[in-house]
Amino acid sequence: MLRLERLRKSFGSLVVTDDVTLDVAPGEMHAIIGPNGAGKTTLIDQVSGLTAPDDGSILFAGADITALPPQARALRGLARSFQITSILPAFTVLENVALAVQARAGSSLRFFGRAAAETALNAPAMAALEQAGIAERAQARAGELSHGEKRALELAIALAMKPTLLLLDEPMAGIGREETERLVELLLRLKGQLTMILVEHDMAAVFALADRISVLIRGRLLVTGTPADVRADPQVVTAYLGEQME
Repeated sequence: MLRLERLRKSFGSLVVTDDVTLDVAPGEMHAIIGPNGAGKTTLIDQVSGLTAPDDGSILFAGADITALPPQARALRGLARSFQITSILPAFTVLENVALAVQARAGSSLRFFGRAAAETALNAPAMAALEQAGIAERAQARAGELSHGEKRALELAIALAMKPTLLLLDEPMAGIGREETERLVELLLRLKGQLTMILVEHDMAAVFALADRISVLIRGRLLVTGTPADVRADPQVVTAYLGEQME
């Protein structure tokens, strides 16, 4: 589904992506872990198109998308949730997701009458809210949601884009244990329905969800393997996991 080939990115003298080559299989939940400053979000930025690599290539479903802008990647089926929640707080939950449906449809809805447009937008938006487990909050203002509910809304917005590859940038950040457990359960239900890349610091969530894990240290891939392989790798324990795995 996704292949990164010798990807490199520097900011001045600081190398943040250092010759990264990585494959993600269709239907896989692939976690990327590493300490703060390892370059995880910058790597995801390059996959989503927010940051251009200095060298290397990005192949998505067999096509080279290295030069494509984010909106073109989204229309091809690549969606992303962000480390910092990005919603429109004054809009309702349903309206936030309906805007994602409209963005995916492009200009095809501009000829619809108002009632037809509402049906065309709201029906798939409600379906995405159901899928994300937050349909009961459809008419609430997005700004009134709890932090965990905002994460679920952001996931619904991504799902409304009908992705084949979903990039999840620290979805557990800032939410409590109970909300984390609900989000893990939701992602477990989505496993196999689409390919997912998960960047996350919560190791309990990572090991509960991931099919494979890649460990990034100072911009370089240290190891890629199954959760059991990564848990047992002495380099990974020394460089990152340490006491987290005790």
